[in-house]
Amino acid sequence: MTNNLKWQGNTGGGTLGQRGLIFFFRWWNLRLAYAITLVVVPFYMLFARKNYLAIYHYFRQRFCFSKWKSFWKTYRNHFLFAQIILDRFAVFAGKKNNFEIEIIGNEYYEQLAADKKGFIIVGSHLGNFEIAGYLLNADKKRINALVFGGETQIVQQNRSKILNENNINLVPISADMSHLFVANSALTNGEIVSMHADRIFGSLKSVECEFIKGKANFPVGAFTLAVSANVKILAVFCVKESMKKYKVFVQPLSCCHEQQSANTKKETIENLVFSYVAELENIVKQYPEQWFNYYEFWK
Repeated sequence: MTNNLKWQGNTGGGTLGQRGLIFFFRWWNLRLAYAITLVVVPFYMLFARKNYLAIYHYFRQRFCFSKWKSFWKTYRNHFLFAQIILDRFAVFAGKKNNFEIEIIGNEYYEQLAADKKGFIIVGSHLGNFEIAGYLLNADKKRINALVFGGETQIVQQNRSKILNENNINLVPISADMSHLFVANSALTNGEIVSMHADRIFGSLKSVECEFIKGKANFPVGAFTLAVSANVKILAVFCVKESMKKYKVFVQPLSCCHEQQSANTKKETIENLVFSYVAELENIVKQYPEQWFNYYEFWK
């Protein structure tokens, strides 16, 4: 099976449940919410069997854990994912200052942010890429974040409110590919474009890569955009370290060249993808329980 998108990644719970979470966090703390989640997670695993099996296979086949260890790691993965969702709603409820963030490699970001040219940030469905936008301010350049547009109105409204305050503009990914025009315009204006680069969504253009003891397809969209616009690209990963601490890793991939033949351009794009996948693999091996692609990712 190829890694075409099977799991959309929208936040569950419905509008009523999501409103309830925001209300909950205005009166209660994260520790209580996490304790409740310990009990809820097994039921979710039971009724969302496809998601559960995808992560179980990930631990069994990629890390060669025993059946029991894979089951335990799968439970831990679901529990951490629940925590990350709860952290998001805690921020929505006004508890942004409850979290601290540490940045490794921030000098790479600051260097590009001080330059007149735009650049691209690529993330993944590992850890909590979104919360970095809630906790950090883009004070030097505006960030245009390409996001999945299928969230509920509650999530979209709260997400937009907080990110707009941090100079981050949300650009929903659309079927007509109009988001690419926004991205190109932003780069031309010297701004930043941010997007995930680990799921194939919309366009089927991809590159097959060796990734944690297997082969998987990765989309080329972000890297094609970087080469076409002749801008630099950073890989950024945000992982949960403890109840109230997140760590961000920033790593430059490679530079693009102004004049390239068609073949060289294709090779440059592929090399960027390979560079990104190598950085992603390094982080996944450090934080295997924070891999949140809930479908059969590998071929």
